[in-house]
Amino acid sequence: MPKTPSPFARKREAPSPLKALRRSSSSKSGGAQATATEDKLDDTGLVPSLAPRGVAQDAAGMGSERIGEVLRFRQNLPRIVSVAHIHALSASSTETERELARLIARGAVRKVIVPGRGKGGAAVGEGVVLAEDWKTNVRESRNLDEELKDKCLALMDAHPNSSVAPTTSLSNDEVRSLVQAGYLISTSALSSNINDSFARPGLSSLSTLSQSGFKSATGTLAAVGGTDAIHSSGGGGSTLATSASRPAPGTKFQHNMQTMTFSLPSTGAYLKLLTSARLHLLALLKQLSPRHKEATIEMLREKWDGNILNDATSRAKRARGEWGGVMPGKTRKWREFWGLEFRWVLEECVGGGLVEVFETGSVGLAVRAS
Repeated sequence: MPKTPSPFARKREAPSPLKALRRSSSSKSGGAQATATEDKLDDTGLVPSLAPRGVAQDAAGMGSERIGEVLRFRQNLPRIVSVAHIHALSASSTETERELARLIARGAVRKVIVPGRGKGGAAVGEGVVLAEDWKTNVRESRNLDEELKDKCLALMDAHPNSSVAPTTSLSNDEVRSLVQAGYLISTSALSSNINDSFARPGLSSLSTLSQSGFKSATGTLAAVGGTDAIHSSGGGGSTLATSASRPAPGTKFQHNMQTMTFSLPSTGAYLKLLTSARLHLLALLKQLSPRHKEATIEMLREKWDGNILNDATSRAKRARGEWGGVMPGKTRKWREFWGLEFRWVLEECVGGGLVEVFETGSVGLAVRAS
């Protein structure tokens, strides 16, 4: 029976030392010519959780400047763990949620809520941070003076179980400094959805304005909502304010009744890295198996690492200068994802429900897009 190339053919960043898998083609009855088919991996049962284990890192191929850049990026990342990641490493999601609730109630951990990042199952909704790590981050900040650090910590202690807090104890300048340093965020910034910007006017805050056109005569002031159109729809602006309602010169904005959300610096960089890594792993699955979107863990790991082995022999060859392929530091894993470990990304995708891990019974664990 003739043999055909593997259906999991891959574009390689470097020549792979592993031999490509080959599968036999199925013969049609009546002596028809054999055609290549994409075989589905055997599934002998889902894996309920992923046990943590380390993966050796290799930054060969990067200059000292790039290595310093990677180290600074990693050091500045906040110590946030997504709730999805925790679920991927736990045997019981219910017990995990109960334990998180107990830790939050005791003030041992704080929850970070980040709505609007990602779509569908890829959305990053919640994360947790050790309360002590959060306070250490505030104490070590170079953007705040000691007095403001104490006030920020006092505000956190006054609301240990909440992600939001009123800023009545802070002045305008202090709130501004905390926002610029990344420790406070306006709640309205989190609750707003970018999709609302493209909603039709009848469903938005401009409903009053949108209905005026067919209720009033064309060319009249009433056809565009009248003099109070902006204020009636919930908006406002200094250029439309009357002399009686316009704030007096020198009057500062009163934020005392405003509620702010606790945050950590560089959270945006962390979320960007997380969401882009998730999407890239799904894209690799599609490359390996366009039809079934599945692959063995080892094949997927090799693809994430840029088709470069990281065993002792390969590392020794690179150390001696005998390596003829692409260096690890030149692969996409290090260029775009700062050396992010495959195992960490896989756990994020499993916890987020984007992929599932199952036993094949013949070639070990495999990954399949949900």
